[in-house]
Amino acid sequence: MGIINDLLKDVPIPKMVRVRQNFHAPEITDVPKAVHESIEQANVLHRIFPGDRVAIAVGSRGVADIPIITREVVNAVKQAGGIPFIVPAMGSHGGATAVGQKDVLIHLGVTEEFVGAPICSSMEVVEVGRLDNGLPVYIDKLAYEADKIIVINRVKPHTAFRGPVESGLMKMITIGLGKQKGADAAHKYSFKYMAQHVIEMAKIVINKAPIIFGVAVLENAYDRPAKIVTVPTEHFETVEPELLIEAKALMPKIMFNPIDVLVIDEIGKDISGDGMDPNITGRYATPYASGGPEVTRIVVLSLSEKTKGNANGIGHADITTNKVKEQIVWEKGYANALTSTVVSVVKLPMFLETEELAVKAAIKTCNVFDINRVRVVRIKNTLALRDIWISESLLHEARQMKEIEILSEPFEMDFSLP
Repeated sequence: MGIINDLLKDVPIPKMVRVRQNFHAPEITDVPKAVHESIEQANVLHRIFPGDRVAIAVGSRGVADIPIITREVVNAVKQAGGIPFIVPAMGSHGGATAVGQKDVLIHLGVTEEFVGAPICSSMEVVEVGRLDNGLPVYIDKLAYEADKIIVINRVKPHTAFRGPVESGLMKMITIGLGKQKGADAAHKYSFKYMAQHVIEMAKIVINKAPIIFGVAVLENAYDRPAKIVTVPTEHFETVEPELLIEAKALMPKIMFNPIDVLVIDEIGKDISGDGMDPNITGRYATPYASGGPEVTRIVVLSLSEKTKGNANGIGHADITTNKVKEQIVWEKGYANALTSTVVSVVKLPMFLETEELAVKAAIKTCNVFDINRVRVVRIKNTLALRDIWISESLLHEARQMKEIEILSEPFEMDFSLP
């Protein structure tokens, strides 16, 4: 790599300043109480009869306090006389295996001991209908055979399409509970039709399966629960779009735009379905979603520990490190790509021997007019946007923004950060 070192040795890396982004962030202080209050307000527990076996669908996405929320839904079902059990509702995640999906829940803290209910994981599905275009609609067999079904999910913007309903309860029903076959069917005609298909498929499942209500979670900009709403099944189609509007207003963002170089310490499936949330980075895998900052170069320094080698989303980066290449378990990301039909997200970008070289390469190739005024932002990941690092060139802007606190003096970029 001698020639690479020679090409990059004189590229200056700017000094960085730690700043704090302060967002409007309502937060629930007592999550168990909020869960029970939302269920009471929706007046849905009478739908559970004594002795009913109740499947509670829990997904793989990072949802703040998901073990606590799940436990309290379990408790509410028990109070109504039902017999709850947990089913993984995560499409093809967890390697598209029953054991893998159960392991995903356990890693999220949703264990049988903590929530007080068994986890019943299977990839078997039942076809419950077809769309007019012939696409089959599936649901988890164990959930379908239960007396009642409850779904729990966070409502938020999707990373690859826009519509009245994106990530939330209805998508959990169609793709999450549809397991690998359902996910595969929903993605078959690309994300261009996803907004339409999610709603149409969910309606078919709701008509054929005993789904009685959903527990929707909205999170604030600091990845904490901001609102918990229990939605009766018959109101999914009208309530969820309203919740999505609220969720988008609560989203964090990088307050600097444009950005010449965005350095991301880690990406992973535990952080975003796309490894790094395109709503934050502005890099989307499809033309059916947009938003976020204008970023010229993205550098990824590592994979998160919890992603277990799944590098889905690395294709959004321009430059990465040899360390990332060595961390990748290729089949995990490939399984996601084959199911979603989006293959660009698993392509490996240029990888260099060290983090310093990777950052220098991004600076060299970002085509900034004055390399000494390069606009660099560094974040831990796309969930952790409170404290970030900005180059000295952004200090003047930062001082003009009431939402920004300056936390440090300028210092050399630290490549020992965890």
